Amino acid sequence: MHPGDLDLESAYDPFIDGAWTPPADDSYDEVVNPATEEAFTTVARCTEPDVDAAVAAAREAFAEWREMPPAERGRLVYAIGQQIRDHLGELAALESLDQGKPLSQAKSDIESAARYFEYYAGFTDKLEGRSIPLGPDKLDFTIREPYGVSAQITPWNFPGNLFARGTAPALVGGNAVVLKPAPQTPLSSLRLAELCAETDVPDGLINVVPGGGETGAAVTSHEGIDTITFTGSVPTGQTIMRTAAETITPVTLELGGKNPALVFPDADLEATAETVATAIFTNAGQVCSAADRALIHESVYDEFVERIVSLADDYELAPGDEDADMGPLASAEQYEKVTSYIDVGQSEGATLATGGTPPDRRGYFVPPTVFTDVSSEMRIAQEEIFGPVLCVIPFSTEAEALEIANDVDYGLVSGIFTSDVSRAGRLARRLEAGNVYVNDWFVDTQQTPFGGYKRSGIGREKGLEALESYVQSKNVAINIGDGGGNLPGA
Repeated sequence: MHPGDLDLESAYDPFIDGAWTPPADDSYDEVVNPATEEAFTTVARCTEPDVDAAVAAAREAFAEWREMPPAERGRLVYAIGQQIRDHLGELAALESLDQGKPLSQAKSDIESAARYFEYYAGFTDKLEGRSIPLGPDKLDFTIREPYGVSAQITPWNFPGNLFARGTAPALVGGNAVVLKPAPQTPLSSLRLAELCAETDVPDGLINVVPGGGETGAAVTSHEGIDTITFTGSVPTGQTIMRTAAETITPVTLELGGKNPALVFPDADLEATAETVATAIFTNAGQVCSAADRALIHESVYDEFVERIVSLADDYELAPGDEDADMGPLASAEQYEKVTSYIDVGQSEGATLATGGTPPDRRGYFVPPTVFTDVSSEMRIAQEEIFGPVLCVIPFSTEAEALEIANDVDYGLVSGIFTSDVSRAGRLARRLEAGNVYVNDWFVDTQQTPFGGYKRSGIGREKGLEALESYVQSKNVAINIGDGGGNLPGA
């Protein structure tokens, strides 16, 4: 489906208890197409009464959902994945219009969203406990139980995909969900919640309360929230952690990255340059795991720069519905942030090898940008830009490459490009990152755990590890003998 064929509403309400529900204070915000800078609809701005209603609905649905036989829950979760596939064209068009990304990339995101529900559906009846041998007079075992109501605070770069990444394992663990999407890109989450409700899941199992920071604060501070999953910036993650401390609510945080690609002389430079270009310019660089630092051995530095600049210059920029190589940045705020960092890079003395100057057209477009002559202490090499901006940094030895790679506050992903398997294994163990790619990028799938070291977050999304954010262990000890009177710590 083309975005122009979408049948859009003039206003979108929150989705609470299985239905569209007008917001308590009747407040709505405009949603802007980042390719045209024009508003095309409005979406409710939820306040505390709306969040109260969503949490109450989720709490009621949770009571029913947790008691449902696991195999039945699994079939319903799988049905959500099929429902997404049945509406793939519509959802991709909505995502492209709302977020700005090329239509083919939006389609890939939504296909991945369906896959999350399909993948996790098979684990509903496999969340097993274990028995612990305490001797002939004791029967001891563990049970894995849901937390209750899961708050999902999702970002604007992959809104539909990350709706699924958190919601699917939360449901499989037996939880209900209250999700707050980013105010810039709420539409796919609202439509996904509606599609979920069209399956046979209980009303209120998945609720979406759009809004900004005040809405998010109302969700994360709510006494009825039992666990929080957040993807976004470090400052917001820190705020959520402070709020969660008041209610002793567990958090899973996937925060920023400043991710290095280490390129050695024995790498296939043509393939490596193409991979790095994809890894930094996809979704206009608005990817937590983007390869925004290219650490290049000095002997191949000039050749790599020539190749990456040539690839960057060939990128076509256009609105998402034209399905070019790259769309606009997602918002005016992000456009201002990225262009200000380009100014910072030049003022710091880095060389602008290509890009940097936005095209003379409407929309939040910034071309693929490559900085050379970058040193590790520069702000553009230390701070997350979250745009199509690559910093190319030379190194002379493996030890120096490792030192530069780890010399940031983040530790989300790293990449190693070499034909030496020993070097790859050696560096993979020493890189301070939750994910390490070798001779590739974006290799992680629904099946592989994803998360960061240092300021890049807490906990893991995706894979079986993600389920640990949505189930807790209960130990049951039964005395089957005649004795008793144990002392603590015995």
